[in-house]
Amino acid sequence: MEEANQTTYVTRFVLLGLSAHPKLEKIFFLLILVMYLVILLGNGILIIVTIYDSHLHTPMYFFLGNLSFLDICYTTSSVPLILDSFLTPRKTISFFGCTVQMFLSFAMGATECVLLSMMAFDRYVAICKPLRYPVIMSKAAYVPMAMGSWIAGAVNSVVQTSLAMQLPFCGDNIINHFTCEILAVLKLACADIITNVISMVVANMIFLVVPVLFIFVSYVFIISTILRIPSAEGKRKAFSTCSAHLTVVIIFYGTILFMYAKPKSKDSLGADKQQIADKLISLFYGVVTPMLNPLIYSLRNKDVKTAVKNMLTQ
Repeated sequence: MEEANQTTYVTRFVLLGLSAHPKLEKIFFLLILVMYLVILLGNGILIIVTIYDSHLHTPMYFFLGNLSFLDICYTTSSVPLILDSFLTPRKTISFFGCTVQMFLSFAMGATECVLLSMMAFDRYVAICKPLRYPVIMSKAAYVPMAMGSWIAGAVNSVVQTSLAMQLPFCGDNIINHFTCEILAVLKLACADIITNVISMVVANMIFLVVPVLFIFVSYVFIISTILRIPSAEGKRKAFSTCSAHLTVVIIFYGTILFMYAKPKSKDSLGADKQQIADKLISLFYGVVTPMLNPLIYSLRNKDVKTAVKNMLTQ
């Protein structure tokens, strides 16, 4: 009984990361550090200009400010841990730390899915129902929409994290990942994880499939409305108001699809290489998208570019 108890309660996890490739660790440390600093700078500037520039006090930029804050929170929940692991020979994390990191990662990911769908609805109303836009997207509507995105993400994360971390973990505490990625953690459980699998499938339907369908339907109506605009200049202006959001959506969901839809290697050597590739893809997914978001919105949006220029010249 005493031995069973000792193998059941794990107090620390070992994050494998790129331990077998120390040269890669040094290269990726510098690369990820630079990208993280760009994320903090780019998204930080977007948050500041959306707060202090009165011309940007609209629903679209309110959602954009939330997206930028979310990207900072999402990367901060994992990147400092990853950078530390690149420099530390013994890459360990406490059970509590693993729980917190998993919760934040889940919460931010689910929130972003819902928030992107809210932004799609905002663009749908702006283009398809412009005369009713001030009424439909009033402050009494868009603030609860953003708050609802955060609350939904947090609730989903509480459910998924609590179900995962209440499982017994027997002996093996080595997580084959950079962070406490839930699938890697569940592999260490010495109990039936069918409840976790079902819960994650349901969550994926709610937070991935439903938002994607909502965004798709919104853009079907948006494109249909744009095509009915008689002038080419009118079409160009209408599309420019949603092109940045559409680009972000394609990058965000396209990367997810690439990560989970690619075929798996069957031979052991190929499987080992694929594990490294999967970890690197997951790593860059966590930093590339948050880094590109402010660049996309600043480069493709005249209002943001003007606000940034005004802020920098003051």
